[in-house]
Amino acid sequence: MYAVVRTGGKQYKVAVNDILRVESLAGEKGDEVTLDDVILVSGDDGIQTGESLSGSQVKGTIVSQLRDKKILIFKKNRRKNYRRTNGHRQSVTELKITAIQ
Repeated sequence: MYAVVRTGGKQYKVAVNDILRVESLAGEKGDEVTLDDVILVSGDDGIQTGESLSGSQVKGTIVSQLRDKKILIFKKNRRKNYRRTNGHRQSVTELKITAIQ
């Protein structure tokens, strides 16, 4: 059984006991998280999408709150003596999926 969930502007295919990294969610390590924006559920009775998923949820627990690898942004204009370096580290949350309802 698996589901497709939307969180943080991205879509993830999840199954029970999966560990995935999503954009930062509020909560501490060990907290329970409910993802309500379910797009698709595949189970014993086939694939369900759309209006039939109005009450479905994906539940998980927060494994850790951490920062992703640094991304470097480099801008340059040749022959103009213009160089700029910038960096960014995104905050992410690791979730362990416990149930698909």
